[in-house]
Amino acid sequence: MSDSRQYPVPETPGGVSPAARSASIIIPTFNGASRIGNCLDSLVKQTAGRNVEIVVVDDGSTDNTANVVRGYSFVRLISQANAGPAFARNRGALEAQGKILLFTDDDCVPMPDWLEAMLGPFQDPDVVGAKGVYRTHQKSLAARFVQIEYEDKYRLMAGLSGIDFIDTYSAGFRRDRFLEMTGYDTSFPVACAEDIELSYRMSARGWKMKFVPAAIVYHTHPDTLSRYLKKKYKFAFWRMLAVRKNPSKGVKDSHTPQIMKIQLLFAPALLLAVIFDLAARPTVPLSALVLAGFLLTTLPFTLRAIRKDPIVGILSPILLAARACAQVLGVAAGLMYARRKPAKGTAKSKPTPDCGS
Repeated sequence: MSDSRQYPVPETPGGVSPAARSASIIIPTFNGASRIGNCLDSLVKQTAGRNVEIVVVDDGSTDNTANVVRGYSFVRLISQANAGPAFARNRGALEAQGKILLFTDDDCVPMPDWLEAMLGPFQDPDVVGAKGVYRTHQKSLAARFVQIEYEDKYRLMAGLSGIDFIDTYSAGFRRDRFLEMTGYDTSFPVACAEDIELSYRMSARGWKMKFVPAAIVYHTHPDTLSRYLKKKYKFAFWRMLAVRKNPSKGVKDSHTPQIMKIQLLFAPALLLAVIFDLAARPTVPLSALVLAGFLLTTLPFTLRAIRKDPIVGILSPILLAARACAQVLGVAAGLMYARRKPAKGTAKSKPTPDCGS
């Protein structure tokens, strides 16, 4: 049930009526009391005096999230029973009053010029969607690797005239087109790959989407190897459902390096090679050739990483091997799950704010 009657959307300080909103920033949250304040502090400053609203959809939180949000007079709170992040974002979009929908997550802190950067591409009437980028202040080895991994993907996207991959941490859409696509697919029960599946569907219609490297949000990446690998497994798992719904994107999309797909073969290839070596005892172990081949695939990333962070770069082959193992397990499990063709519907949220990619 919405709280919008109890906490009506006020006019902006400039006197712009809600009906004239040019954009709505939508933030879904579940038990986000400890983190959403930093996000709202940044956004309130950016929207002051502008015809832009901030909408927080509280997805059945059991902590103090609602009271934290109510402390911001120019933020609209919508409360609902727990139904999952995709449903929460769709609810926000339906009740939003802006022509442009901007999404971010409750654990993100947008830079001061994020709003301006995200709205920029929509000056072109043909642009339907836009995507920004992650950064982090973290110092842990795992988080530094994650950041370089993202930047390597951004490097690919920056050279493209259009993209087909928009993550919710920094996302923008024309509201009419978003609603035409019926929003995010609620058969995804966690915040993982439902955003990608929507942008895949939009891409299939030939709609124009743009990468906006100036639209920066700061984020807390996984800070240990185990957390990172769990996240990679999780994303690979749910990505299979997105690909099953959009098979052509299994071949190529604008965000995933093709070499990463080749590296997925490393773990099963090494296992088969070890079995062969034990059985045939060849002069040159096949497993050594598999390892050498894998190291060659990591070389371009490693060299780029060394230039940014020598320690991360030197360790990159090991980290990429671990990533490949986690991903291939996720892909295998995800393929089995996707074959069940789960019905479209709602599912309970989990306190993990996002899946990452």
